[in-house]
Amino acid sequence: QVQLVESGGGLVQAGGSLRLSCAASGGTFSSYGMGWFRQAPGKEREFVAAMTRNGGRTDYTASVKGRFTISRDNAKNTVYLQMNSLKPEDTAVYYCAVARTGWTTSTRSYEYDYWGQGTQVTVSS
Repeated sequence: QVQLVESGGGLVQAGGSLRLSCAASGGTFSSYGMGWFRQAPGKEREFVAAMTRNGGRTDYTASVKGRFTISRDNAKNTVYLQMNSLKPEDTAVYYCAVARTGWTTSTRSYEYDYWGQGTQVTVSS
């Protein structure tokens, strides 16, 4: 069983930055693919970014490319999401997720096996 704890969310003005962290425990972090998803009120959960187990491949949804960066520190069992140039439409609860298939950067939520509890990001205009 893998436990994930996100942190770093908050309220920020448009154009600002936040860095989300997701600390994992209970598994072999370096063997997992990692993803970030988000869910805005009244909307379905959507893919944001993902990274393979060794960090060699990343994928992003089009709306965040060039603004968000996913990274990981396998020594700290932590994945990060650096979010720059934030927009009001980025407002959502952000979730990190583990894919036991370590080489995936899947955009499909059902391909992820464990989820964190989420952290709220609110971007004001």
